[in-house]
Amino acid sequence: MAIETDFSGRKVTIMGLGLNGGGLASTLYFARRGADVTVTDLRSEEVLRPSLEALSGVNVRFVLGHHDEDDFRQADLVVKNPAVRAGNPFLALARRVETDLSIFLSALDNPVLAVTGSKGKSTTATALHRILLSADPRAKLGGNITVSPLTFLEELEPGAPVVLELSSWQLADLKGRGVLRPQVASVTNLLWDHMNAYPDQEAYAADKAVVFEGQPPNAWTLLSADDVWGPWFAKRTNARKAWIGLNPPALTPRSDAVFSVVDGRGRWASPSGDREALLLPGQLLVPGVPFRHNCLAAGALAVLSGVDPALVPAALASFGGVEHRLEKFSTKGGVSWYNDTTATIPEAAAASVSSFDVPVHWIAGGTDKNLEFTAFERLSTPPASLILLKGSATERMLPVFRTKGWSWQGPYDTLEAAVHCAAARARPGDVVLMSPGAASFELFKNEFYRGHAFKDLVQALGEAP
Repeated sequence: MAIETDFSGRKVTIMGLGLNGGGLASTLYFARRGADVTVTDLRSEEVLRPSLEALSGVNVRFVLGHHDEDDFRQADLVVKNPAVRAGNPFLALARRVETDLSIFLSALDNPVLAVTGSKGKSTTATALHRILLSADPRAKLGGNITVSPLTFLEELEPGAPVVLELSSWQLADLKGRGVLRPQVASVTNLLWDHMNAYPDQEAYAADKAVVFEGQPPNAWTLLSADDVWGPWFAKRTNARKAWIGLNPPALTPRSDAVFSVVDGRGRWASPSGDREALLLPGQLLVPGVPFRHNCLAAGALAVLSGVDPALVPAALASFGGVEHRLEKFSTKGGVSWYNDTTATIPEAAAASVSSFDVPVHWIAGGTDKNLEFTAFERLSTPPASLILLKGSATERMLPVFRTKGWSWQGPYDTLEAAVHCAAARARPGDVVLMSPGAASFELFKNEFYRGHAFKDLVQALGEAP
């Protein structure tokens, strides 16, 4: 059922303008369709300035720093930010609640390829979009990647594929609505994350499983054979199952497909077992096993959607990754600098540190999310330097590093101090990696601000003499 497109005279409240594009896109979408739009956000005008400036000249009413019950009670429609939890008392006053994704999906008749997971979903979704563009230049990418799909809804051509990266919050808001029916869907992995917001890991997994809730039986679900949650997800999808990993299960003729790693290359085996193809090029532009695995997942999803396997390696050979995800952004004095600010859990940071075969000066630490730090216990080789940022998570990391006999610099009160420490210790041929293994809220608004601040500080260093 397509959602209405004319909102003339209707009262629409946008709950949570935010800074990552979703609230902004929703505001513009409804304002351009004649709605009487109110934007309400608990944050101040100063904090929200970038989004407010983007709305300059748009006929919108703002309520900042607080919420007014009447803006919810009298609205014909409330559009919530995914960060606003469903149990929020203001939402209980609304007669109808939507999100930018539910609005988009309700108006959509295009094939959808959906990617979720604890880590790797942004890289997988972006690599998948890169592959699809080689087969269909009309392909679009949106979702949790900080691009609201409402920004391209009007220009979307019939039949053009849409890749959506989806967080657990976004999926929770879509549960039971019947609007998400992806042609292919994937859960990259399920790691110990967001335990400051979920009662247990199964509740977290249940929100992730919404990604294939509406899939028809002829669709595909791609699952990780190396993830302990793979079988749990497999029992909860009605679609055909494809497996990816180092040790995927044996083929089930006419029902399953397998994508595995052979000598570092990604091998595809067709459902009938009569076709095979290598999907990964010999060399990728980003180091490490996680990036290679994410690229293989992207290739797998593309093939499952009908893309010619022969197109995949060339598309991935030129894929340079995603900003803030093991992003090499600068080389100064022979030292390579990497921004991995979205590594907000220990498992992701540990994997990134292990991706290099040269000395690594590792900047870590930040805000605790009630996570475990056993991933750091499994690191066998100490970094050339361990440089810590002050924070609640850092206090929980210290006993782990102390038990391992590792030394460290800091913890520093500022990222600037950590950058200068790294610059002083690194030598030509070394890598400086900011991969925090923690959230950022004690020092920054979010991890993206942390990443941009890191890059700005490094660029300000100048070249070594």
